[in-house]
Amino acid sequence: MSRVLPYPLLALALLVMWLSLTSFSPGQVLLGGGIAVAAARAMAALHPSKPRLRRWQLIPLLFGRVTLDIVRSNIAVSSIVLGLGRRERKSGFVPIPLELRDRTGLAILACIVTSTPGTAWIEYDPDSGVLLLHVLDLVEEKEWIDTIKYRYEALLLEIFE
Repeated sequence: MSRVLPYPLLALALLVMWLSLTSFSPGQVLLGGGIAVAAARAMAALHPSKPRLRRWQLIPLLFGRVTLDIVRSNIAVSSIVLGLGRRERKSGFVPIPLELRDRTGLAILACIVTSTPGTAWIEYDPDSGVLLLHVLDLVEEKEWIDTIKYRYEALLLEIFE
C-alpha cells in the first residue's frame, strides 16, 4: 500500500480540495483521485524528511499568535493604503540572526512572515543563519528583530528542536 499511495493523507486532502473546487461527479472523483495519487507519488520522489515534533502542544499557541498578528497587520496595512495617519512611512530591510536550523521550522517561519501583510521573507543564509526581512512600515528595527526572535522563533525552537 505504501508504494502505491505513499502519502494517503496528502492524497485524501488533495481529492477533497479538488472536489470542493469542482463539481461532485463520478468523472471529477476519478480525475481528482488520479491527480491526488500522482501528486502523492511525486511527493515521495522528493524524499522529504519527517519533522520531529518535540512539543506539539505548543502548536495551538503559535497558531493563535500568528492569527492575531495577521489580523493586526491587515488593519495596519489597510490604514497605510487608505492614507490614515499621515506620518512619513519608511520601508526597509532588517537582518535577523536566527538560531533555528530545522528545515520544517524555517519553512513554517517563512510561511508566517509571508502571510503577514507588510512583511516579506527576502533571503535566508544557512551558513550564517541570518534572515533578511523586508518591512513595509519600518519604525524600529529592534522591534522587528524581537518580534521574529521572541514571538515566533522561540516557539518554533521549542516545537522542533
